[in-house]
Amino acid sequence: MKYHDLTLRDGCHAISHKLTESFIKTHCIFAEEAGIEVIEIGHGNGLGASSLTLGQTLLPISDMIRIARKNIVKTKLSVHIIPGVATIKRDIDPIIDKVDIFRVASHSTEASMTRSHIEYLKSKEKTVYGVLMMSSSCSVSKLVEEASKMVQYGASAIIIMDSSGSFLPCDVGERVGALKKLGVEIGFHGHNNLGLAVANSLEAIKMGATIIDCTIRGFGAGAGNTPLEIMNLIKPSEKINTEKVLNYSEKFEYDPPSTNVINMLTAKYKLFSGFEKPIAKTSALYEISMYDLIRKISEAGLVAGQDELIEVIAREMSVQ
Repeated sequence: MKYHDLTLRDGCHAISHKLTESFIKTHCIFAEEAGIEVIEIGHGNGLGASSLTLGQTLLPISDMIRIARKNIVKTKLSVHIIPGVATIKRDIDPIIDKVDIFRVASHSTEASMTRSHIEYLKSKEKTVYGVLMMSSSCSVSKLVEEASKMVQYGASAIIIMDSSGSFLPCDVGERVGALKKLGVEIGFHGHNNLGLAVANSLEAIKMGATIIDCTIRGFGAGAGNTPLEIMNLIKPSEKINTEKVLNYSEKFEYDPPSTNVINMLTAKYKLFSGFEKPIAKTSALYEISMYDLIRKISEAGLVAGQDELIEVIAREMSVQ
């Protein structure tokens, strides 16, 4: 069982993707000394996502990776890739020899979008995982069907993301149990919109998941992720120095995320947790009900990366 630390990737959502060189260096030194097996780095939406629409990073990904590599030896480095946002030539090729694990992601019903990226990375003999985002938005059988495509393309592990933070432990257990039949490693990525990220992660482990995504203090999109310090205290990894993790989390420079009404409502309507900030900003800007806006976004079926459409929906609502 391995904890993947996504503080330097999912945590970017909490700081508008403004990772600084000093924070990257500090966190990488901590990860190396604490025995963290894998850390993930980059824009919250992955490679190629830095933009006016999704938020611009302070540093280009090449600099982030350079700083990380300079400060880790045993700890492996991973990146998040969404085909369509990230391209092979522009985004993958320049960093392909500097990254250990490539996690190629799609919406839970669109695994076919990952084929070219997974097959390309496998042809280069890289470690590649398939990631199914918004996994609460499809049936168990559909999730297994899409995951099996990723395995056929060459993924050596499948990670399911509870991107809306809407799962109950029974939902996680059912999905992990079904996915185990694929014969590859299974991982779980939780969000804390309903205060269940830890319970859901523990259920995933119980059902056979061997990769659990976490962040320090739950630092991440919306209500945040599964806190590494809590998970490792309950279910310690033999490779992680628990005292170092607890000491670092206590001195962590950012406040932990908290669950608010937006987070609970995005969970109820199975929306991407990262929509919290654009929903709050847009509902205030157009002086429309946050509740009504969330319902409209749900009806429109918006997924991660479509942040700009939130304002389009709000503008239409304001003139009705």
